Amino acid sequence: MLLHRFVRAVLLGFLRPYTRLSVEGAERVPSTGAFVLAPIHRSFADFALAAAVTRRPMHFMAKDSLWGNRVLGGLLNRLGAFPVHRGTVDRQALRSSVEVLEQGRPLVIFPEGTRRSGLVVEDLFEGAAYVAARAGVPVIPVGIGGSERMMQNDKQLPRPTKVHIVVGDPIVVPAKGGRASRSAVHRLTMELQEQLQSLFDTAQKRAAG
Repeated sequence: MLLHRFVRAVLLGFLRPYTRLSVEGAERVPSTGAFVLAPIHRSFADFALAAAVTRRPMHFMAKDSLWGNRVLGGLLNRLGAFPVHRGTVDRQALRSSVEVLEQGRPLVIFPEGTRRSGLVVEDLFEGAAYVAARAGVPVIPVGIGGSERMMQNDKQLPRPTKVHIVVGDPIVVPAKGGRASRSAVHRLTMELQEQLQSLFDTAQKRAAG
């Protein structure tokens, strides 16, 4: 808890002067219990920006290459992160995700799978919907507007750009019942995609002033 609070304070304290960060709908994030937080992913800063919607410690998936650095990997472990092998179905990462949720803890999954560019949300991976359905927990969609402009051209330092975050209404999934049917996961993914596009559009407009 103390490490999470410290890291969160440092990251957001660094980003806020650059972004004039504002959050809309934070009250929609559950104060107790498990959920899947599903944000848009347009920059490296989105992991830190996602932490602005709640003070609760959240577990999260991160690309496995980050564990190539022993110090960074150890810090990520202590912060509740676990690796995912991108480009394939990583069953261990999915099992770890379900275990986190069944323990009553929140989890961050970027349903786009990796950083993308542009204004259109499309071709979501079904992992976020799958683990939420398996654990019987809500999915909280999050639009982040302005982060791509802030980290333009993969620069190491952010440029001063307004960032606005919009938290959507929880998407309720059927009660936990063991295996999640493929059709149910697909429907949930389609609903998530629609909600993310709407939230992303709103966040972009707010960020642009």
